[in-house]
Amino acid sequence: MSPLASRAGTGAGTAPRTGGADGGGHRPEIDGLRAVAVLLVAVYHIWLGRVSGGVDVFLMLSGFLVTGSLLRTADRGGIRFGAFLGRLAARLLPTAALVIAAVLLCTRFLLPEPRWRDVLGEAFASAFHHLNWSLALDSVDYLSRGDGTSPLQHFWSLSVQGQFYVLWPLLVAAAVWAAGRAGRGPRAGALVALASVFALSLAYSVYATRADQPWAYFDTGARLWEFALGGLLALALPHLRLPLAVRVVLGWAGLAALVLCGVLLQVSTVFPGLAALWPTLAAAAVVAAGATGAGPGADRLLTLRPVRYLGSVSYALYLWHWPLLVFYLAATDRTLASPVGGAAVLAASLVLAAATTPVADRLAALGRRPGAPGSAAAPRRGGAARAALRGPALRGAAVGLACLLPVLLAAGAWSARLDADQRRWEELLADGRSYPGAAVLADGGGAGRASDLPVYPSPASASEDVPATYGDGCNQTIADAEVITCFYGSESPERTVALVGGSHAAHWFPALERVALDHDWRLVNIVKGSCLFTDAPQTYKGAPYTSCAEWNRGVMAELAALEPDAVFTTGTTTSLDASAGFGEEQVVDGYVERWRELEEMGVEVVAVRDTPRFGFDVPECLASSTPEECSVEPGTSMAATSPLEGVRLPDNVTVLDLNDLICEPAVCRPVVGNVLVYWDGSHIGATFMRTLAPALDERLTAATGW
Repeated sequence: MSPLASRAGTGAGTAPRTGGADGGGHRPEIDGLRAVAVLLVAVYHIWLGRVSGGVDVFLMLSGFLVTGSLLRTADRGGIRFGAFLGRLAARLLPTAALVIAAVLLCTRFLLPEPRWRDVLGEAFASAFHHLNWSLALDSVDYLSRGDGTSPLQHFWSLSVQGQFYVLWPLLVAAAVWAAGRAGRGPRAGALVALASVFALSLAYSVYATRADQPWAYFDTGARLWEFALGGLLALALPHLRLPLAVRVVLGWAGLAALVLCGVLLQVSTVFPGLAALWPTLAAAAVVAAGATGAGPGADRLLTLRPVRYLGSVSYALYLWHWPLLVFYLAATDRTLASPVGGAAVLAASLVLAAATTPVADRLAALGRRPGAPGSAAAPRRGGAARAALRGPALRGAAVGLACLLPVLLAAGAWSARLDADQRRWEELLADGRSYPGAAVLADGGGAGRASDLPVYPSPASASEDVPATYGDGCNQTIADAEVITCFYGSESPERTVALVGGSHAAHWFPALERVALDHDWRLVNIVKGSCLFTDAPQTYKGAPYTSCAEWNRGVMAELAALEPDAVFTTGTTTSLDASAGFGEEQVVDGYVERWRELEEMGVEVVAVRDTPRFGFDVPECLASSTPEECSVEPGTSMAATSPLEGVRLPDNVTVLDLNDLICEPAVCRPVVGNVLVYWDGSHIGATFMRTLAPALDERLTAATGW
């Protein structure tokens, strides 16, 4: 009952090909519809680097098939939750486990170390069906770890469906029960429930897509209406009596609209709001058209043997094509597949799908037995019925877990090994002479590392080397405008310093926190991703950054109430946004005006010069290349002299520049004093920042007289 599953398993017997009540019986044209949808998904991913709307078809078909199955089960005496979920586990988990295992193996040998932890985390999230929420959090967070595309990213849709499979039996059972209490039939109750879900979820989807489309794309609540649409179609189909000519037109129009959806819409940026009605209604039209017999309907194409076979392996094809594409692109250093390379990826995906589907089918058969609920001979009441319930439920769950558990154990062992390596490096780090970091440049020495010591943190764990505020939930994300204020340090401070700005202000927190602790200060963290501390208009990914403007207004109100002694913030920026490129260090419009506002409030400003950007992921480069190959010149992103030197500043502003402790005059190295400097391409790691604390303390107190 996966949206991509070859055979839905929604009931016994063969229904007329013109429809079948509630979607019951085998609908061969639905196999063909799956084939079209999965081909659209794969082709768009492989050669166009975008999405097609095919996944939305799968979601709608899941709602169609599962709703019909549950209602027929209810007619036979009640919904068997255990048997339903057990059959799903036996059918879906074996292939998923095999793909996850293959991804982990290929990750170990084909992807750089910095990506290992991310893939491991997504393997667990995929197995437990909450990857969509992990991706939603990353999609709205500029500070998300790792820029590489995950080979498990496509499991987000299976996570949404997994949550649907748990929710839908409860919803239908509650609707049937409520209808019975009211003296109505099961389908009347289901109609009310599904119509309500459709209306509420679609309204929420439209709102969420406009407010925060990246989040909405992965939000289960914004996708439930697609399942509900399929369920409503299952309820309506028995009552449709359309003339043959109308069904022929409906089938071909729906198929054409589905194929054209990804061509005419930028699905990844406008779904799942109203625009997602396009592919779902197109697929619904094909299902409503049904079979035309000898007529020239779209089902003539969809029921061809090769097309139906492709539909029967579509679940496995969907699972295999994406990781194969990701590993191919990583190996060839491409962003899109070549015509030949893409064809090889698709062919390999088809071969793997054809090989693994029969294995999964045989395993799924272990989760069923004659007399189980849903079969023609199933007992309906009494102890025999309860025994029949326990059988498929336990068998299915056992088959699914037997396939998934070894993969989870292997992933857990790998993760534990990385944790052990991390602890070993932390022990080495305790020796300040072995890992001096910025101190080697402060002492006038070279930035080289001892050959017998590993770099700390390792490239594989660099993405974890971030300020504590990330884990504390103290850095506001891209989407939200609420001002999050977190306090660190003394409860009765001699001085209060507010750290304010975007992520390049945030990465100063580890050094500033140590200074605050040494001087009995209070440090206030007020940070929002990719949002500069200015009242000038800003953009994010080419669109107006409205939440940033609202956040900035809130920050000024918060500072007025807080009355800190000083604000620590960035005084220049080396890049305004992704489209600005590098080598454009400047004092951003509105910075000085903002500082003058703080002067009127009696607040001092410490404006620190922005830090260099490498323009590529430093840990990933270091994992596969030498430090020399991963070095850049300071002028790659920095001006020859600080732009602050040519600006008339208010009297409350103190300027700091610590870049001489990050880069040498002619080169910025990825490793300084055996410490990895960056955790990505522009953000300095917490460990290296802590090695900057003594110099920051000395220069800050000297410049301000504090």
